[in-house]
Amino acid sequence: MPAYTMSGKSHEIRPNQSVELLKELHILTRDGKMNQDSRRKLKQVYHLFQFIEPLLKDLKSAQGGLTLVDHGAGKSYLGFILYDLFFKEFQDTAGGASHIYGIETREELVTKSEELAARLGFKGMSFLNLSVAESITSTRLPAQVDIVTALHACNTATDDAIRFALEKHAKYIVVVPCCQAEVAGVLRQNKGRSLKNALTEIWRHPLHTREFGSQITNVLRCLQLEAHGYQVSVTELVGWEHSMKNELIVAHYKDLPRRRPAERLTEVMDTLGLEALKERFFLPA
Repeated sequence: MPAYTMSGKSHEIRPNQSVELLKELHILTRDGKMNQDSRRKLKQVYHLFQFIEPLLKDLKSAQGGLTLVDHGAGKSYLGFILYDLFFKEFQDTAGGASHIYGIETREELVTKSEELAARLGFKGMSFLNLSVAESITSTRLPAQVDIVTALHACNTATDDAIRFALEKHAKYIVVVPCCQAEVAGVLRQNKGRSLKNALTEIWRHPLHTREFGSQITNVLRCLQLEAHGYQVSVTELVGWEHSMKNELIVAHYKDLPRRRPAERLTEVMDTLGLEALKERFFLPA
């Protein structure tokens, strides 16, 4: 197993991992070495993979082939790493039954990802130039998918990814939310009406409005997923300290009771004056 050393620390590249891919993703330099930035990237990649790998193994053992859709893919770091570490070997034994779809709005990034997948022989990868919202109704994606990921999909794109996952009856949903200004905007808009409630002090100052808006957004997302029958866990990604957006939400569909989380979601939104966002955080019909 190759090891790349920097500052006395050894960082192991996993067996059968494509060194060429790591160079293309700038995790390794062109001469196969690591610097401080690439060491940080490798730590991030492996830490995130350790959360997703058990989900993939669970799906593989239960059904064989599987389909993953990565929203807001960007340069498709996550998709390529998942394919290289898991799908690549699985693909050869599953007769091409498994697939990763990367969804990205920037056409030039879609083209570059397609070219890289072709060079590496990653036949089970496709890249679509669509918004997350557009992908919900796109016929270029299967009617049902097994796992949906969204890594730092900005503003309401994370909510669109959750809606996509619910529409596609995904068994697992993995999101690392990014900035979300919509809830903070509604809190700000209704601040005058809410001042009679002492709880308004939590978001009275503009900085607190933004921070509380971001926090409550993820609370509402978790309640929404639970109200759709998912078991939800929330944790922090280690090695992402450079970013304040390091909250990892993992949801597993288990057909759990829906009434209590649905009632809590409605109560929280009514209490905070967020009734206008009930369509955003929609409940089961």
